[in-house]
Amino acid sequence: MGKTGVQSRKAAMRSTTEDVVCWGRFSIEPWDMLLAATDKGLCYASADDEKDFARHMRRWYPDHRLVRDERALQSYAEQLKEYFDGRRTVLDVPLDVRGTPFQLSVWNALRRIPYGETRSYREIAEAIGKPSAVRATGGAIGANPVMIAIPCHRVIGSDGSLTGFSGGLEWKSWLLQLEGASASASVV
Repeated sequence: MGKTGVQSRKAAMRSTTEDVVCWGRFSIEPWDMLLAATDKGLCYASADDEKDFARHMRRWYPDHRLVRDERALQSYAEQLKEYFDGRRTVLDVPLDVRGTPFQLSVWNALRRIPYGETRSYREIAEAIGKPSAVRATGGAIGANPVMIAIPCHRVIGSDGSLTGFSGGLEWKSWLLQLEGASASASVV
């Protein structure tokens, strides 16, 4: 490899070590959420604890420095608040999500589910051209790093029942009710 190749690789390494993920905790009634964003967009939005967040960052943003800065995330938090208050049906935020090519295809399919509608895991698998990959589709949905912006809560069982959701089934039920969608099972 020539000298130019070594320099450009070193320059690339230097630029990635200076990349930052801003993160913070927000109480957005009725939920508490951890939000994070790069300069390209929202990369994490969940009710997970900080250990899950740190694990996600190590895997997908290993060269980024984590900086707690709620002020930098205020526009994301405002849109979530508007969504939870019923004043917004779509989060109009840039995303910087990372995953496997399969996960990204599933997440793109989720983004096409309209507000107030639901799809089954099988329908999502079929939408991405992998009708036999229903379980893998469920795994990709469960790995969604930006709930609400990528509306994994809109995916239900083939029989209309509520199924897994990282925020819990109570929250999933609440989100579907907020949107006017229905699932046949109720959470007690």
